[in-house]
Amino acid sequence: MKKLRIGHLYPKLLNIYGDRGNIITLQKRAEWRKIEVEVHEINSGDVWLGEHDIYFIGGGQDAQQVEVSKELNRHKDFMTSERDRGAVFLGICGGYQLLGHYYQPHDGEKLMGISLLDAYTVAGNKRFIGNVTIQSNIGQVAPDKNFLVGFENHSGLTYLQGETKPIGTVIVGNGNNGMDKTEGARYKNVFGTYMHGSFLPKNPMFADYLLELALGERLEPLDDTIENNAHDALINKAY
Repeated sequence: MKKLRIGHLYPKLLNIYGDRGNIITLQKRAEWRKIEVEVHEINSGDVWLGEHDIYFIGGGQDAQQVEVSKELNRHKDFMTSERDRGAVFLGICGGYQLLGHYYQPHDGEKLMGISLLDAYTVAGNKRFIGNVTIQSNIGQVAPDKNFLVGFENHSGLTYLQGETKPIGTVIVGNGNNGMDKTEGARYKNVFGTYMHGSFLPKNPMFADYLLELALGERLEPLDDTIENNAHDALINKAY
């Protein structure tokens, strides 16, 4: 039996807007295919349990990000080596920001990220709240399901550089910064997005894409009739 190891980074500090639902989605969609799954919660001060196939880090408030920034940077070299060997990362909102170079709040010191993405974030003056629909730039997700949906709630403005590219173009919502119509980021198998919701339950095709990257093989399809109906209902609201 194949085995999948998932590392859930700092869930005691970064777990707002139902972000844990992303872990549940990955776990259940793997188990439904008879894949054994181990989920390890990694919190401040914990001993890391070696390599994982997927790492997830959710969103939180600025105060929690301060502690997580320090914790992540203690493991920056290991996280970089994990990225470079092909491990999958998914960061949501505050976690996404810390996968980049830094987040600069209005007040206080710059919070250093771990530079898995060539991106940086600065605090904006407007809070972006509401539903988001994007047209995905990742064609492998599914040729007939190239829209992703979610819910954003952030004031950070994220800008991408170099080989880090957006995961999609904004149709509804604000995305990375409300100006350039980009949403999310990808470099190698590292992904970031501002879409809560939770993101993966609303986008099962993207969840499967992450699983396939992590496992290195194509997966048998599941009956996603209910999930796709919910997904398409949100798409229809965008038009």
